Amino acid sequence: MHQNLVQKLGKIREDSESRLIDENHKDNIQALREVNRTVLSVAFSRTLGQLEAAVLELGGCGDGVVPVQCRLNRVLRAVLTRFGLGSDEVNRSGISAEKLAAELLWLAEKLAACGYIDDAVGKWASASNLACLALSAEPRLQSSLVKISAFFFKHAKDLSLEEPEEGKKEEQRKTKKKMLVSWLPLLCRGSNGVDVPVMSLNERAELEKVLEETIDMLEQEDEQEQVLSLWLHHFTYCSSADWPNLHASYARWYNASRKQLLLLQ
Repeated sequence: MHQNLVQKLGKIREDSESRLIDENHKDNIQALREVNRTVLSVAFSRTLGQLEAAVLELGGCGDGVVPVQCRLNRVLRAVLTRFGLGSDEVNRSGISAEKLAAELLWLAEKLAACGYIDDAVGKWASASNLACLALSAEPRLQSSLVKISAFFFKHAKDLSLEEPEEGKKEEQRKTKKKMLVSWLPLLCRGSNGVDVPVMSLNERAELEKVLEETIDMLEQEDEQEQVLSLWLHHFTYCSSADWPNLHASYARWYNASRKQLLLLQ
């Protein structure tokens, strides 16, 4: 009964916060929109940190996590605990890693609706340690992280649609690469092991197209090679994986590289 009460109170709080954020956005007053941006960005950063701490506490080292990374994770766990950021605090409040993942996705959706998603995209792209930990997380949590990654991949692809200045364009290209390198392995490994498909066939096909377009935006062949080699390793490592299928992107990169090599002869 206590747990149900906590869930109901949490739902009431979320509904109230959502309504306030929506009202601030609809009023179209810059000061209120700035309040939304600040509150949501701070909450996103805090929840992302809590999620990483919770996942770090939950798991050891599974497939895909090298021994060096395991040792670094143990050190990081000690540091997080020392500064009061470990998952003991999360556990005491009754918030699970799955709940934190759901909250993070909610915050990301609100940031996108308010037009302030760029900063969150960068933070998710840079969350490489969480992405590594996710490879050995339990399937239900992996499913949640796959959904969040799919959301951010779609928004990362759209970063360049406004034709930004050259410096900003280069920064966005680096963000896209980091997003691919960090989270593409989880897409290959984290879509299996649960009773219900993580995404529908249409959603998978749509995300495959997004991934192909994002890889094409990297422009430099050596960056495409790094991303596609990483994809091929994880795609073939998991024998049951059939998604994301990026063979078309791999073939385009291979043919372009072959032509370039022939020109140099």
